[in-house]
Amino acid sequence: MPSSIKNETVGIGILGAGNISELCVRGYVDDQRCKVVAICDTDIDKAKSKALRWGVETIYSDIDDFLNDERIDAVEILTPTYLHHDHVIKVSEAKKHISCQKPIANTVTDGREMVKAAESADIIFRINECFYHYPPLEKAKHHIQKGHIGTPQQVRVHTLVGQTDSKFQAMLEAEGYTWRLNQNSPGGHIFDDIVHKIAVSQWLVDQKIVNLSSTLRRKHTFFEPFVALLEYENRDLIGMLDSTYAENMWLNSSYYGADEFIEIIGDEGFIWVTRCTGEMLNLAPLVLYDGKNNKKHFEHFNQVDSDWGTGFKRSASYFIDSITNKKDLSISPMMTPDDAINVLQICFAIYKSAQTGTKVDPRTIDDFVISPGGYP
Repeated sequence: MPSSIKNETVGIGILGAGNISELCVRGYVDDQRCKVVAICDTDIDKAKSKALRWGVETIYSDIDDFLNDERIDAVEILTPTYLHHDHVIKVSEAKKHISCQKPIANTVTDGREMVKAAESADIIFRINECFYHYPPLEKAKHHIQKGHIGTPQQVRVHTLVGQTDSKFQAMLEAEGYTWRLNQNSPGGHIFDDIVHKIAVSQWLVDQKIVNLSSTLRRKHTFFEPFVALLEYENRDLIGMLDSTYAENMWLNSSYYGADEFIEIIGDEGFIWVTRCTGEMLNLAPLVLYDGKNNKKHFEHFNQVDSDWGTGFKRSASYFIDSITNKKDLSISPMMTPDDAINVLQICFAIYKSAQTGTKVDPRTIDDFVISPGGYP
């Protein structure tokens, strides 16, 4: 099957109508080049509710019936991670293009099998990585690539998790987290959320992590405060990835009770992304410092769109671009499955290093590692 479609409008099928669908589907609903033609979920009442909200006429509770719908050109897979392997295989066999929620799978082995299935079907298969499309991060990457901070020397990616009273958080359904808290998930917060930040820590500087060492704690079953020291392919580049769980701290956020701060330091300047998920700091979303030749110039990008939800909308748009042949997956900022497998290996390397107290090369991990302390 060719990577383009003949119809003028791309038909999108949504597989999974859980919490994350509220963010991931909005870009398709607003894009005139595509139409959400069907929703599939084993909870038919949930599917009906989302269909009414998004103006979708067709719902399914059976995946085989869903995939037999000839109007569907591409599927957004939003089911729990432990189901990704089987669902990607099924959608590949139906020869429909695939966008899949992160993490790619529960194991590296499953991820590789999914890649082979998509390659055999000759379809587009990408991982929906919203952080790649968040405007302040896109702009930061542009300035780094243009050499505006010189050669990157250090990467720092910090995540703060606390409490929030946002409307978005309040409407999330508790049952959507059940599978994250049992043996259906090999890890907790790092596996579920920090994979975004692992991806960013490589993508911004176009460098792979080849070794890391970590220290990790478990709090309240799911949360995993940690610090990981990173070594990149370029030995002159080092980094730090960490997360703090502040259970009694209330955060300013329109989404989840979290926020991120990202700093890339070069030999001529530095760049800050001062927010992502939340709005904690009263600073421009993006700050660039140029210290070359004693210039000592700060530039504050106050007008860049810093709504975290924009990253989801733009991610959907890029997927449609790729299907209509307006974007090349090899050069666009979309996450390839191979990149997603690499991110999964780094997640498991953080767990392994914390367990063993040794440095770990993520590329040596071929299956999975359970979070220290066992399953959530």
